[in-house]
Amino acid sequence: MAVFKPVVLRSLDRSLRNLRGEKVPILAGHKLLYRCNLECKMCPFWRREDEELLGLADEIRLMDSLAQAGVSFLGFEGGEPLLRRDLPEILNAAHARFHTSLVTNGWLLEHRLPELARHLDLLFVSLDGIGETHDRLRGIPRSFERAVAGIRASREEVPTVISHTVTRDNLDHAERIVELAEQLEVGLTVQIAYDYRTADAMSPERVRLLPTIERLRDLKKEGAPLMESLEYFDAILGSWYHDRPWRCKPWLTINVDPAGRIVLPCYVLQEYKGSLPVWDVDVRALWNSFDWSTYESCNKCALACYLEPSLFRWTDPAHIRQRIVGAGLRYARRAVSSRSRPESSELIQIAT
Repeated sequence: MAVFKPVVLRSLDRSLRNLRGEKVPILAGHKLLYRCNLECKMCPFWRREDEELLGLADEIRLMDSLAQAGVSFLGFEGGEPLLRRDLPEILNAAHARFHTSLVTNGWLLEHRLPELARHLDLLFVSLDGIGETHDRLRGIPRSFERAVAGIRASREEVPTVISHTVTRDNLDHAERIVELAEQLEVGLTVQIAYDYRTADAMSPERVRLLPTIERLRDLKKEGAPLMESLEYFDAILGSWYHDRPWRCKPWLTINVDPAGRIVLPCYVLQEYKGSLPVWDVDVRALWNSFDWSTYESCNKCALACYLEPSLFRWTDPAHIRQRIVGAGLRYARRAVSSRSRPESSELIQIAT
């Protein structure tokens, strides 16, 4: 289970050396498709028709362009990536170039895990509530059961993290999801729903959301397996409730849509609609000529993929190791050491 492969370290080292006075994308997100087997209320992407998907050769061309631009971490998303039959080949190519992660809804995970695990450094499985609440938000019965079964299988093969989206319909489930992550001995990352124009409005009202954020911050301080930093929760509380904005640095992340096009300035504001094919662009030149200043004070979302990188000390490799990978690996190691321990939690039994 490689934490930082030599090729990733070399790429990261080059990127960090070039950060002095230059904007460089270090992380990348790439949607392999929009199609999904679930129908999440807060997601706009499954509602779209896919164009012709990139084949393996074009996926590799895309990866080489990202590596040349300075990217060290590549995360695959959807839709549902596990619907792609060529996913093992794509992940294999990525794993040779980047620290590689994948986000899945978990429905097909238990079945496809054997052909995927060796190509991943980190795996995120989406869970948006316990039992029926998750199923209702995801639009398909038994999706909670299938996701938990996938987590049980994956945690023994690859560092696994629950990805939880806080919505107006599941505010009372946040602490229970923390408990579930502890029971399953995996990490947890928390996102707050953003109201996309082309999806159901699910973002919690700020007044009702406040106690949940404060409670999650307290649980983090108490040692809960939350991957977000204390600074992450402080930034949300400061910007949304106390008029203390954080400076967004969207240039640290590059997103590429299923057709291989770059999404600017960020996937939240553009809802992942790209324009320029990544292999036809000098990304470094584009990144340093684009006017990012308008978006530095945005603070409209609280997505960790933008907020956390903006808070990182990118000139400190040890800090990067700790914040990006460390939390997931810590709980993965705990899972390996406690596989023989019975799971008796009521939360687990719901999915049995």
